[in-house]
Amino acid sequence: MSIRQIIDAFDQWRNEQRSLVLATVCHTEGSTYSKAGHRILIADNGDYQGLVSGGCLEGDLAAHAGEVISSGEARLLTYDMRDDADELWGLGIGCNGLIQVLLQRLDEASGYEPYTTLSGCIQGRSPVVCATVIESSDDRSPAGTTLVWGAADERPLYTQAQDPCQSVLIRHSAETAQQGTTRLITHDIDGGRLTVLYSRVLPVPRMLVLGAGLDAMPVVNIAGQLGWQITIMDHREAYLEKAGFDTLPNAFHIEPEKLTEETDLSQFSAAIVMSHHLATDRIYLRQLAPSSIPYVGVLGPRARRDRLIEGLSHDGIAGLDRIKGPIGLDIGADCAESIALSILAEVYKLLTPANTVIAKR
Repeated sequence: MSIRQIIDAFDQWRNEQRSLVLATVCHTEGSTYSKAGHRILIADNGDYQGLVSGGCLEGDLAAHAGEVISSGEARLLTYDMRDDADELWGLGIGCNGLIQVLLQRLDEASGYEPYTTLSGCIQGRSPVVCATVIESSDDRSPAGTTLVWGAADERPLYTQAQDPCQSVLIRHSAETAQQGTTRLITHDIDGGRLTVLYSRVLPVPRMLVLGAGLDAMPVVNIAGQLGWQITIMDHREAYLEKAGFDTLPNAFHIEPEKLTEETDLSQFSAAIVMSHHLATDRIYLRQLAPSSIPYVGVLGPRARRDRLIEGLSHDGIAGLDRIKGPIGLDIGADCAESIALSILAEVYKLLTPANTVIAKR
């Protein structure tokens, strides 16, 4: 289930004025299906979107979610499945890991916060940090208290916290935004002790595909299943029509020389050049190399990439050394589908945040 499916379900359930539960993975040890910072939604009828496990824990989470909806109080659940411990739960999963999940009620009265803010950020352009109190001995900042820190704005986009808790959350959210690492920190503050999950929330990747050949189809299809936002362009209208891309909302016929003139490149997190036309690829790369796009790659062997770079280096184009080629992880790909898989896996790896750090402050 992609993040796009989760957000679509959220929009539908919110329109139906259902009570929901936000389930956030807070801490894991050993082998687990998901890691800290992963979130899913559970509706008041037991339906859920997203997976915390491979479908093993979701039924039990839904049962607890019903109780959280009734009480309104956040609840931290621990599933210890190491060795034979999960037999105590009657689940018999045998995943050999421990996972902690925080359940928070979302309802119309609260404006479905904090997920309303989070869903907007996921569909935006800038990463944010979500600071969530998962355990607390301070009645002023109970479990579930949340602050969403806008890294680009350098201010809270949403907060339930009050000082002194809010000041602590802001300071460590700003640090997390800079470090890019999910962190679980215990704070001793005036009034009690708080354990807080600081997790980066990244916007849905926006990928620009330049070239609408048949080998672009699996790239677009797989990226769509991941919930990514894809824009595809080609200077040949016939290519867009032949592959059926002309029916997509973000498919455009473009003159390669006018790429930067007609497109805001800053909105993209990755760009793939795959027009299979040397002169056209060179025109695209001339404009992409100095852009702010984190990942720029060109399809084809290294010799072809070097030939393209050599042709541009004489013109003093900045950023040529960062252009990737060949692109994709080395998985022995030998067809359009496996090549697309390797490319998207490389992009995904680049855009995935680092592992969790546990600290005490």
